[in-house]
Order: sequence, then structure tokens, then C-alpha cells
Amino acid sequence: MFRIYSLLIGYLFGCFQSAYIIGRLKGIDIREHGSGNAGFTNTTRVLGKDLGYLVFFLDTAKVIWACVIVSLIFHGTGTFTSGFEGSPTGVLPCAYAGIGAILGHIFPFYLGFRGGKGIASSLALMLCIDWKVALITFAVGIALVAWKRIISLTSLVMLVVYPVTLVIFHYDWEVIALICAFTVLTYIKHIPNIKRLLNGTESRFGYDKNAKQEEVQQ
Repeated sequence: MFRIYSLLIGYLFGCFQSAYIIGRLKGIDIREHGSGNAGFTNTTRVLGKDLGYLVFFLDTAKVIWACVIVSLIFHGTGTFTSGFEGSPTGVLPCAYAGIGAILGHIFPFYLGFRGGKGIASSLALMLCIDWKVALITFAVGIALVAWKRIISLTSLVMLVVYPVTLVIFHYDWEVIALICAFTVLTYIKHIPNIKRLLNGTESRFGYDKNAKQEEVQQ
């Protein structure tokens, strides 16, 4: 039952859709501007770097809080809750809560199940499960985004690197299966991005003030 409870608690945390809330405070529905995605990349493009960074922080924080709280309730382990030696549940409460939070971010019930794509939240989950595996994955991502400056490509590559690294570190099969299932979901959510990557038309990460003003005025 702890799996179900962890998913539900995580989902409720994930439903705090920061990009949408901040957009509303600025008088717009972020999902009607730019790429239409309620995430930090689109917020950066439409509303600027400062608010984009704020969305990134909030989207990662909600996953970390969900993972920590659920791990404490069910005596699980993880980067931020490693005090339960010989834990009967291991890292599973953290993994399920993180997946639930990401699902809440992507499919918030009060927004017609139209949220973001869960990239910032995914990075937070990686960190919560094991900081060593996360650092390896982040290093790959940082190198790739510095080279290509394409967030979607970087995200998709990192979501493959992470479960592969978990296998190398001999993690529990259930954790690996969860991450792989989420990776498939994320790839499905990124089908438009994948098409643009193949066509060479995917936008690069950056902030263009004039583009932002045009988006807000539409």
C-alpha cells in the first residue's frame, strides 16, 4: 500500500503548477504562449529568465519535498533521507512519490490535465534517489546543453543515461522499471520536439526580449 500512498501524495505535490500560477499572476495563461508548455523553458522564453529560474526552483522543490516527506513516513531511503539503515522499503517510497509528483506536474487535474513536460521535476527525482547517479547524469546534460543549447535534446539524452547508470550501480529492478516507464512517457510527451529535432528546426535555449514581448501581446 505504501506504493499507492506515495504516488498519491507525490501527485498532490506535483499539482502545484508553478508556471501556470506565475503566468496568471502576470495576466496570461502560459499554455497559450510560446510552445504552450507550462514549464521553466517556456516561462523563460515568454516571461524572462528570472521567472523561468523561479519556476525551475519551485518545480524541483516540490518533488524534493514529496520524496522527503514520503520517505520519512514509510522509512525509506534516498539522498535526503539516508538515516534508515536496513530500511524495508529502501528507495521505493522516494521513487514512487517522485513519479507521482511528475505525473501531477504533467497532468494536473484542475487544469484539464494539461501541465508541463516534467523535465525540472525529473532532475529533482534523479537527485533524490541517488546523488551520485544524478551527478553523472547532470554532467552529461551540462556538457550537451553547453554544446548544442537545445533543452529538449539534453533532456531526452539524460532520461536514457539515468536508468542505464542505475543498472550499472545495481539498483533494484523495480526502481529501474519505474524510471524506464517514465522515460517512455516523457518521450511520448516530447514527440513534437523529436520531430523538430529530426527536421533541424528545434529552437535553442536562450532568451530573446523582443520574442517575449511579441508572445505576451498575442
